[in-house]
Amino acid sequence: MITNLLKSLYTKVFINIIIENLQTAVYIEVCSKKEVLQSVRRNFETTTINTKMYDFIQAYAKESPFCYISVLDKSPLQGAVPTCVTSEMGRYCDINSSEYRCFSKDWAFYTSEYDLEAIKYEYRTIGVDFIFSPFVMMANFFRDKIDTTLSMFVLVEDNYLSFTVFDNSKLLYAEYLDMKNHKDDDLHMESPEEDELEGINLEEVNLENDSMVFDDFANIEELDDSDVLDEFSEANEVEQTVEKKVDISHEGFSEDYQRFSLIQSALNTFYKDSKYDGKFVETIYIADGIGVSPDLKSYLEEEMFLSVYVRKIDLCISLCDMAKAEADEI
Repeated sequence: MITNLLKSLYTKVFINIIIENLQTAVYIEVCSKKEVLQSVRRNFETTTINTKMYDFIQAYAKESPFCYISVLDKSPLQGAVPTCVTSEMGRYCDINSSEYRCFSKDWAFYTSEYDLEAIKYEYRTIGVDFIFSPFVMMANFFRDKIDTTLSMFVLVEDNYLSFTVFDNSKLLYAEYLDMKNHKDDDLHMESPEEDELEGINLEEVNLENDSMVFDDFANIEELDDSDVLDEFSEANEVEQTVEKKVDISHEGFSEDYQRFSLIQSALNTFYKDSKYDGKFVETIYIADGIGVSPDLKSYLEEEMFLSVYVRKIDLCISLCDMAKAEADEI
């Protein structure tokens, strides 16, 4: 009762941190009840906290005793599994070195204990209240589609892809794809002029086969009831077309082809690994957090024969929305 009274007297400050390729984005909202009084975003040319970032964050953190600092998990050793039964998780990951939480009764997300401690140590001068999983962000973003379709869902960040396959809200497969650990040679990258891109061999497909939130690993509830973000429909998707003229560098081309190759490889694993119910998938929904080129959509459509829908996602705002939902439960 006293806490609720204090909350009504003070504003809430939500500080959200996302590490990008060579910089860190910090997005802050100052809120009173359900109204956003102020929002500010700033990028810092560092991937670790420095004096400028510290001073910027502290200037807002001291405005209210109800300040929540959130970080998007970047651990390469994270993922999601199609079960929430601890004894079954060992089939999919090394649960002994991971922390996990159930998103629903049917699936869970996990991350490396070591990397979680590293995040808390890095931000020890300001403190971290929530460490969120990109799989949770993606599941919230595509909630209406996940609940009603058999499709792939992918969240695109600078160096990572959160890849999943859902069948009417049931997770069938998930993998966190790290672009930094996949060299061009490993992906057999070729220019379109030299050779055609390699697609999925459909004859090999077996058609018969089915917030990470760490508040110091306490006071965590399942996230089924978290607020759904804006409605998603094909009519509102950002339809990226090949005809659109875009100035794409060789690096940009390479990165989108690399993303395509990782998605292709993950889908083939889903089809071939006996642990998974490899149902045939024809549609992919992409949450684009960085601004991919139209080439990625073209690769997926022309080489994998997928129906592709791309929608922009603001990672900072989505992280803030998750923090708000979690803070309401405290």
